[in-house]
Amino acid sequence: MGDASEHVREARLLLSLAVEPGDPRLPSALEASGGAIGLLERLRSPTASWPETWIRGLRRAERDRAGVESGGRDNGVRWVTPEDEEWPVQLGDLQHTEGASGAAGAPLGLWCRGTGDLRLLSDHALAVVGARDCTTYGAEAAADIAAVGADAGFSIVSGAAFGIDASAHRGGILVGDPGIAVLACGADLDYPRAHASLLGRIAERGVVISEYPPGAPAARSRFLARNRLIAALSDGLVVVEAARRSGSLNTLHWADRLGRVTMAVPGPITSAQSQGTHEAIRGGKAVLVGSGTDVVAELLGFSAQVGGSELPDPVAGAVLDALDRVPVFPAELARRLRIGTSHALRALNRLERAGLAWQADAGWCRVEAQGELTQSSDPSA
Repeated sequence: MGDASEHVREARLLLSLAVEPGDPRLPSALEASGGAIGLLERLRSPTASWPETWIRGLRRAERDRAGVESGGRDNGVRWVTPEDEEWPVQLGDLQHTEGASGAAGAPLGLWCRGTGDLRLLSDHALAVVGARDCTTYGAEAAADIAAVGADAGFSIVSGAAFGIDASAHRGGILVGDPGIAVLACGADLDYPRAHASLLGRIAERGVVISEYPPGAPAARSRFLARNRLIAALSDGLVVVEAARRSGSLNTLHWADRLGRVTMAVPGPITSAQSQGTHEAIRGGKAVLVGSGTDVVAELLGFSAQVGGSELPDPVAGAVLDALDRVPVFPAELARRLRIGTSHALRALNRLERAGLAWQADAGWCRVEAQGELTQSSDPSA
């Protein structure tokens, strides 16, 4: 790694300690400053007009940084950023997605515990989330879906909480998938404490990750910020049991905005734990799935024919036809095609994975226009 990349990694580390991860003001501040190094320099300026909490946070970060890094190493936790090969590129989708529930933007970096490679594990991933206070039916459904998904080659992503999360992790582990656990506290912590053994098993071959530094405690707002990472890391997300105000619906909301495949498992009409999933299905926010086989079919509905010219998804076909050498944003595509922005995003992400579309700073293009756009944007050309 070159000196320039190392300087960026260091700037990202200090900013992640100074600014609460997911702060919705951070994406625009980074853009206005030209990136992490520029923002760090501006925060250090005596005339800085940034939030006082950021300036105080930076002073604390510069004081505590060495101890945080040392504590991470002592607990087997490493700092991973977009400059590293291990970084999952799909997290960049968050940078162009409107925030929700007080959180926004792609993470500056991630603290990772475990022997697994985060990028490789998340290359094909299925998120399974749901109620902490789940029923036996929900726990069995989550474990079955995770096992079938993992057996089909998808890493299981969840939050290691009680209930559905834990059942999903265990279902994946049962068929040999190490999985990814995304925490709302330091990656070195076993949270909840009762899941120390489960998190240990995930870390043996998978990875436990967090935006928060080693030793950072969990907090309600951090769970909401964490949810966007679970959604962004996955190809698709399935909710198994969620009451009307469940945090799992927040994760579903993020997945929908990011253009991921969104699914939900129905339950008894008398169960309060399924009212949220029923509303998501009825409102068109999630596809009804009744088994792990259904979930895999939804995930593979497009990618099964990646190597061919035929597009089985009519929306993806229409979006591809609408793309050309001039970059266009998803909202504009949605307006032209008279579809929802989330549907346009989902199609664009599928097209990107199929090698048919790519994302530029100014929007999306057909893949054959990539070389032309790159050349025309070169001022020396």
